[in-house]
Amino acid sequence: MNAVISPVGYWTSVACAAAGCTVLCVAARSHPGRWTGVVARVIAFLLVADAVSYTVSLVVGGSWSPRTSLPLALCNAAVIVAAAACWWRVLLLVELTYFWGLAGTLQAIISPDLNVAFPHLVFFQYVVGHLGVVVAALFLVVGMRITPRPGAVPRVLAISVAYTAFVGLVDAVTGANYMFLRRPPGEWTLLRVLGPWPWYLLSATGVALVLFTLLDAPFWMSRRRAAGGPASKAGGGAADAPPPAGASERNPATPRSSP
Repeated sequence: MNAVISPVGYWTSVACAAAGCTVLCVAARSHPGRWTGVVARVIAFLLVADAVSYTVSLVVGGSWSPRTSLPLALCNAAVIVAAAACWWRVLLLVELTYFWGLAGTLQAIISPDLNVAFPHLVFFQYVVGHLGVVVAALFLVVGMRITPRPGAVPRVLAISVAYTAFVGLVDAVTGANYMFLRRPPGEWTLLRVLGPWPWYLLSATGVALVLFTLLDAPFWMSRRRAAGGPASKAGGGAADAPPPAGASERNPATPRSSP
């Protein structure tokens, strides 16, 4: 964050989002119902509006460029994925939102790259986009109890690597530097701690694996209990079978498992 800009407005927004997210998660766990689906879709709408307004503002301002303005940074992709996860609640999208949001976007909230203050439009775009992804991740997983499935860590890591390769291809074609794949950032970021280019790409993959594993750890015990329950020992049944990959969470009032 630019040192000239007062951080009060930003951290006030973070505190309000944290308080609101806590209230929503507690309410969703203690009083589940159809209202949680409405809240999830409101979050989806806000994220889509944020992504659209960002692109429109660049086009109107004449600053849009394929080298700098495509929504390919992981935080930009997380906004789109989180919106889709909140709207449809597809399990894979929820997993991506949870791991990308808490392992990646949360770091951008803690160390924001923001050089404008409230009430500038870019301020709202940054705050809504980044805080919205984290709120979506926690509300879906903690509040609505749509928890990551077994194998979520390698699955999300593989998708992350494949997405990075795709972004690298776009960088090569356009001459851009999305996700800092072709050269290091011009200013200090956490990537500098991970070594010089291109070695920080390998280090970042290792850090992602560690963070994903830590984020998945709270669900290990509940999975073991579910796997060792009376129904599973007796052979189980259709109601106890895990949902197919990509299945939607149609009834948020019926938890699958809890962290």
